[in-house]
Amino acid sequence: MIGAVRKASRGLARDFGEVQALQVAKKGPADFVTAADLKVEQTLFEELQKLRPGYGFHGEERGLVEGSDKTHTWIADPIDGTTNFIHGMPHFAVSLALQREGQIVAGVTFNPILNELFWAEKGRGAFLNDTRIRCALRKQLDESLVATGIPWAGRPGHAQFLKELHTVGQRVAGVRRLGAATLDMAWTAAGRFDAYWERNLKPWDVAAGLILMSEAGGMTSAIDEGQSALSGSSICAANLDLHPVLLEKLRGA
Repeated sequence: MIGAVRKASRGLARDFGEVQALQVAKKGPADFVTAADLKVEQTLFEELQKLRPGYGFHGEERGLVEGSDKTHTWIADPIDGTTNFIHGMPHFAVSLALQREGQIVAGVTFNPILNELFWAEKGRGAFLNDTRIRCALRKQLDESLVATGIPWAGRPGHAQFLKELHTVGQRVAGVRRLGAATLDMAWTAAGRFDAYWERNLKPWDVAAGLILMSEAGGMTSAIDEGQSALSGSSICAANLDLHPVLLEKLRGA
């Protein structure tokens, strides 16, 4: 997985340096797809097909491609933080997860500009490059730095977000919105953020983060009862002490 992600990311540093010349097309309101985005997913697809030809593939641009092996599916986000990427902000990532019989068992999230590779495998821990990572150990919301995502143009949920921000914001040390859900979860697993919440995401936004958080000693769940965290429809991630507290505040909002 790491090899496939690194190979798919090789051209991104060059493209990032020539960001003004990128071929950018509108995919939806304030949501962009670039030639680089499509190329990264194609490379991931081809490399993974060589490695495990029977596995399925679920990518942001390609959609779901079923394989002969129904128990395994790759879940890929070719460039998470595309808007950052095309604006020359070095905060984006290529993210890949492996789902086995409905469970995420391995994940990789790579920021090629900073050369930060977050990776985890079930039962073997979570790492940033070669260093083991753990969730932060803060137990109080008022000491915590929390990440979130703000709905942008064309996305639903503005009123709900403002309620949640009002409820959480006045109880924490700070709130950050950096624009890449995969990195928000990776940074929470690494202790840079103490917690993270967001709504209206997709499986490829959260899949790698679920195993990173679990192996780093954290907890993730959907915000709303009856939802699956892997769906991305709502996500709350934090250490074992903060998670129930933050979840209670979000549900109360």
